[in-house]
Amino acid sequence: MLRLTELKLPLDHQPDQLKTAIIEKLVIKPSELLKYTIFKRSYDARKRGAIMLIYSVDVETTKEAEIKQRLAKDPQVRPTPDMAYRFVAKAPDGLAKQPVVIGTGPCGLFAGLVLAQMGFRPIILERGKAVRERTVDTFGLWRKRDFNPESNVQFGEGGAGTFSDGKLYSQIKDPGYRGRKVLTEFVKAGAPLEILYVNKPHIGTFRLVSMVESMRAEIEALGGQIRFQSRVEDVEIDNGQVKGVVLAGGERIDTEHVVLAVGHSARDTFGMLYRRGVYIEAKPFSIGFRIEHPQSMIDQCRFGSQAGHPLLGAADYKLVHHCRNGRAVYSFCMCPGGTVVAATSEPGHVVTNGMSQYSRNERNANSAIVVDVAPADFPGTPLAGIEFQRRWERKAFELGGGNYDAPGQLVGDFLAGRPSTRLGSVLPSYTPGLHLCDLASALPDFVIEAIKEALPAFDKQIKGFAMHDAVLTGVETRTSSPIRIKRDECLQSLNTQGLFPAGEGAGYAGGILSAAVDGIKVAEAVALAIVNP
Repeated sequence: MLRLTELKLPLDHQPDQLKTAIIEKLVIKPSELLKYTIFKRSYDARKRGAIMLIYSVDVETTKEAEIKQRLAKDPQVRPTPDMAYRFVAKAPDGLAKQPVVIGTGPCGLFAGLVLAQMGFRPIILERGKAVRERTVDTFGLWRKRDFNPESNVQFGEGGAGTFSDGKLYSQIKDPGYRGRKVLTEFVKAGAPLEILYVNKPHIGTFRLVSMVESMRAEIEALGGQIRFQSRVEDVEIDNGQVKGVVLAGGERIDTEHVVLAVGHSARDTFGMLYRRGVYIEAKPFSIGFRIEHPQSMIDQCRFGSQAGHPLLGAADYKLVHHCRNGRAVYSFCMCPGGTVVAATSEPGHVVTNGMSQYSRNERNANSAIVVDVAPADFPGTPLAGIEFQRRWERKAFELGGGNYDAPGQLVGDFLAGRPSTRLGSVLPSYTPGLHLCDLASALPDFVIEAIKEALPAFDKQIKGFAMHDAVLTGVETRTSSPIRIKRDECLQSLNTQGLFPAGEGAGYAGGILSAAVDGIKVAEAVALAIVNP
C-alpha cells in the first residue's frame, strides 16, 4: 500500500472529491484505484472562514510499483509503514512468580493487558475502587462535599484520565507504533472508530468508564487478576532486588517483577520508596489556575463563520508566552465544552482539573494556565516538590472557605489587583462551588506576576481571552509528577532490580496516550526480563 499525505480539501467537500484528489495526485485512472482508507484527518484553521481539511490516506492501486518509481522523490507519497503490533515474548510454562502491576490508570492498565496477552497472568493492584463505585465517590465530593481519600479523581480504576477529556493525542516519538496498539485496543473496548483517524481524538468520561470495564474483563479472561482497595504499603527489597509487595492489610505477595504505575498523586507511595532507598530525583512541573470562557467565543475566534460545523466540533487552543522574569506560561489540558472539576486526593486540599464529555457541548471552554517551576524553586529532598504542591493546595482550601469550594476571581479583577465580589457573564462550572476572592496569595509571587503578563498577550492571539468576566479557579498543581524514578536501559530502577517505574507518576509520560504507550514498553521489558533472566 501507499500512504499519501497533505491532501487538502474544502471543509464542505463532497465524498467523491477525496477519491478524485487521490487519482489526480497519483496520475492514475479511476479503474487503477482499488481502495483507500483514511489514516488521518486534521484541519488547517489559519484562514478563518476558509478552513481546509487535510487527509493522509492509505491506497491500494494496480500501479504501485510504477508510482513508487515515478514519485520516488515526492515526500507526500511513501509506502505505508507496517504498524502491526507484535508481542516480544510468550510466558513460559509453569511461571512460578507472577508479575505485579501497581495502579490501573492508562499505564498500569495497558501494562497489565499486554502482559496478560503474552500469557504472564499479572496481578494488578489498585488502591481505589472499581470504576463505577469510584464514580459514585467522585460525584460525592462534587455534589455533597463528601471526600474519600482512597476513591476520587486521582485514585481508582482508570486513573486520573477517566475524569478528563479522554484526550488520545501526544507529541511523543513512537517509532514502534505502540500508540496504534493503544487506539486499536480502545476501539475494541468500545471507543468510536474515528479515534483511529481524527487528528486530536478524544473519548469523554462516560465512554471511558465502560471501556475500562471491558479491558478489565479481557485481562481477567486471560488469567490476570485485578484487585481493588488493595493499597501497596511496602515493597520488599533485598540486596537491590525486589522480593515482594506488602498490602495495607498485611498480606504479602511474592514477586520479583513489579510495574510501578501509580500516577502522579501517590505521594505516600513515593515517600515509602524514598525511605526504602529507591533512587528518586526532583523534576520540574507547572502550577497555575484554570480559566473559563464561553465556548462560543473560542469557536468564533478560531473558526469564524464556520464555527459550529460538525466536523470541527468545539474549538480548542494552545498558547504559550515567555515572560520577562524568565518563566514560561502556557495553556495545558485544554477542555473544549467542558467543566472544571475538583481533583484533590488529600483531605484539606483543593486541586482543580478539567474534563469534557464526548459531545463537548457544555457552555464553557476551560484550560489550565500554568507556569513552569523547577527544583531550584523548592530546594530540599527529592520529595520537596510534593510539599511545594501541598502548600498551595492547602492555601487554596483556606481561600475557598475550608469546605472544598475553590477560590476564584474574574480575570479583570485579577489583572487590576482587586478582589472579585460578584460573577459576570461567565458562570463557573466547578463544583462543589466557587468562593470569590483575591487570588494574589494563592500561588507564589513569580507565578502571579507571570500569569498577569501572559493573559494580555494571549488576548492578542484569541480576542477576548483577557475579558473581564472570564473566571480563574485555583489551583492547578498536578500537571505532572514532581519526581522522577530514574530507570536504566532495561526500564528498571537504577538501583532496584525488578522494579519498573512507569508512566506519569514515575516521570515518563504526560497524558492518557503517552502513559499507555509507556505501559506497553514496560510490559515488554518485564516479559523479556522474565524469559531472559
